[in-house]
Amino acid sequence: MTANTTDDATITTPADREILVERIFDAPRERVWAAFSRLEQLVQWWSGGDLFAVERWEFRKGGHYRFLDRYDGEINGFEGRFREITPQERIVQTFEWDGMPGHVAVDAVTFTDLGDGRTKVTTLRQFHTPEERDGMLHSGMAKGMNASYRALDTLLTRSA
Repeated sequence: MTANTTDDATITTPADREILVERIFDAPRERVWAAFSRLEQLVQWWSGGDLFAVERWEFRKGGHYRFLDRYDGEINGFEGRFREITPQERIVQTFEWDGMPGHVAVDAVTFTDLGDGRTKVTTLRQFHTPEERDGMLHSGMAKGMNASYRALDTLLTRSA
C-alpha cells in the first residue's frame, strides 16, 4: 500500500486495482450528505465549483448522472449510474471519465459521523485492472478532487 497526502485528502492504494480517498469535513453528516445528494449544492463544489453543465442527474438507485466540466481549456465529461443509496451513510455508483472511455470504475462512498460535528468521507474506487487504476492516478485526479473538496469546505462553511 502506498500513501500520498494531498492537501487534506489522503489517497492510498490498498490493492492493485483500488484507490482509497479519505477526507474529514468540519460539518455534520447531514450537511455533508446534502452536499453530495442535492444537485443545487453539488454544482457549487463538484469540479472545484466550476461545473460547466449537468446533462443528467437522477439521484436514485439505477439513476444516471452526467456532468461536463472545463479544466485547462478542455471540456471533460464524467458519468455513471447509482447502484446503491443509503441516506446519510453510503452511495455506490459507477464512474467513467471521457478521458478513459470504456474504463468504468465503481465508487463506494461512505459518510461517517465522527461525533464532534465533523464527518469523514471515504471513497473506495475499484478498477478492472491495475493499469486502469494507474491511469486514473496519473490523470490529475488528486488535483481535481482536492479543488472540489476545497470548494465543498467553502460551501459547508457558508451553510453553517
